[in-house]
Amino acid sequence: MFSVKELVESVSLTSLPSNYIFGNTESDRHCLLMEPEETVPIIDFSLLTSHDPHQRSKTITQLGNACLDWGFFMVINHGVAETLRDEMVRETESFFDLRGDEKKQYAGKKLFDPIRCGTSFNANVDKTLLWRDYLKIHVHPHFNAPSKPYGFSKVLREYCEKTREMASELLRGISESLGLEERYINEKLGVESSESHQLFVANMYPPCPQPELAMGLPPHSDHGLLTILMQNGIQGLQVMHKGKWVLINPLPNSFLVNTGDHMEILTNGKYKSVVHRAVVNNKSTRISIGTAHGPPLDTPVSRAKELVADDAGQAYLGITYRNYLELQQSKSLSGKSCLDRLRFSM
Repeated sequence: MFSVKELVESVSLTSLPSNYIFGNTESDRHCLLMEPEETVPIIDFSLLTSHDPHQRSKTITQLGNACLDWGFFMVINHGVAETLRDEMVRETESFFDLRGDEKKQYAGKKLFDPIRCGTSFNANVDKTLLWRDYLKIHVHPHFNAPSKPYGFSKVLREYCEKTREMASELLRGISESLGLEERYINEKLGVESSESHQLFVANMYPPCPQPELAMGLPPHSDHGLLTILMQNGIQGLQVMHKGKWVLINPLPNSFLVNTGDHMEILTNGKYKSVVHRAVVNNKSTRISIGTAHGPPLDTPVSRAKELVADDAGQAYLGITYRNYLELQQSKSLSGKSCLDRLRFSM
């Protein structure tokens, strides 16, 4: 299996290989320029779960505003131990440091292989390769983990349990922010059921000789309801907000959360999935670790009729989570192109 990490370590690169140059026109390259940092919403998880109804109500309002205005927010005071976060980053780095032959068994080509590692997004259809190696693990409803490095499995299991609990609490708050019953999303879509789906995705972005010409991940939105993300302290995540790219500089020990395409489908477009991208640098390796949270794979997702009762007002075609994942994987990653294929013309 060939990877960006192996490419960087095998030769002394001074320029970017042509198959990694993102875009063929000056206008494409110009769009890589980023806007200055802007403050993103901050949600205090301890207040969301507070027994003080006033504090909880205030935080739910903030959460709803974050979903409405940004589709993205930081979570602080979440209760996940910093030692666990650090261990997860270290174990992930150790996986990427394994020899190529040790990772080869996970070089799966099928979307629902329990464990897959590789490079780019979909190397079979990507016209330009992305400056990114990845590890994807389906961790729920059936837990999977690579046998190496030693200790990875234990840390992964605990980390994913904690993020799954966080996602459930956030979805309760989001339900209430929509004027729905607290458990509406979790119960309607089976998010707290034994069959709910959670995908662990780790990305490695090695130093790039010409970062202004490359892309770690192109502009895209995520599948699922929520993605919960952390990184190793190296910046690179940018979020589209009001037509401009905002470089995200997370608070220490915070999680970054974004709404996914299935949140947009469920809310009929009220809470839109956020378009974001990962840019690279020429100095340091960036690691990002995300968990995508969604319903059971064969659960149909469509608008909440409690929000839009009239079929004539339905904005998106209903689709099972499995079929949506297959649809997204069949094409190159590009903005909201997958979600757009389900959009009704109004």
